[in-house]
Amino acid sequence: MFAGLFKGLRELIYPKTCLACKSRIPAQDKEEFICSACQTKIEKNFPPFCVSCGRKLEKKALSKNICANCSKKNLEFDRAFSPCVYTGVIKTLIHEFKYNGKDYLSKPLAGLISDFIKEYDLPIEDLDMIIPIPLHKSKAREREFNQAELLAENLGETFHKQVANGLLKRHKQTRTQTTLKEELRFSNVKNSFSLNQPQAVKDKHILLVDDVLTTGATSSEAARILKSAGANLVFVITLAN
Repeated sequence: MFAGLFKGLRELIYPKTCLACKSRIPAQDKEEFICSACQTKIEKNFPPFCVSCGRKLEKKALSKNICANCSKKNLEFDRAFSPCVYTGVIKTLIHEFKYNGKDYLSKPLAGLISDFIKEYDLPIEDLDMIIPIPLHKSKAREREFNQAELLAENLGETFHKQVANGLLKRHKQTRTQTTLKEELRFSNVKNSFSLNQPQAVKDKHILLVDDVLTTGATSSEAARILKSAGANLVFVITLAN
């Protein structure tokens, strides 16, 4: 009785508000961070997927199985996947997670990735380890957490996979990718990663985890370092692309 009373008072004084639309979340709504209306507005990726970046293919690209952008690039990872399209509600949630300290979003957001892996039967059982894209130490201090690490840890727990935090290191501080044009993003991250134990990835199948894939420059450079140390396959999974 008293627990219910205190809960009601708490919701009256501190009502839950949706992180996406800022409206009040009804008390009966199970979600703690997003209203049911915004939940349905998350734009999902659907097949057929580009065999490189994982985006939905346009009709004119179906015969080649690769999108026009990827056909012009030499991406180092073997394949990338994303459950969502980087727009609208999911873009807002990622921004809140990444820049506004909402680290509690890691579990539900990682849940979107887990559901996607299960729905499309991605071969995660054949992967040896999960590696999050690292932040430079100065940016890690600024944010106080690495969003890719939190996502990776949730995935590791769900699928019982080793998460190799700290194995891949970002030793070079680079400009923020979001401020750069596509052609500059690849040169910006060039030689920005290194491995603490190169022998640990030799002949391994690896899943790289990050929040967003746009041009693929960051994931491609990380994959290049892993493959130069002998990694066999490098897949990439992000929340959105």
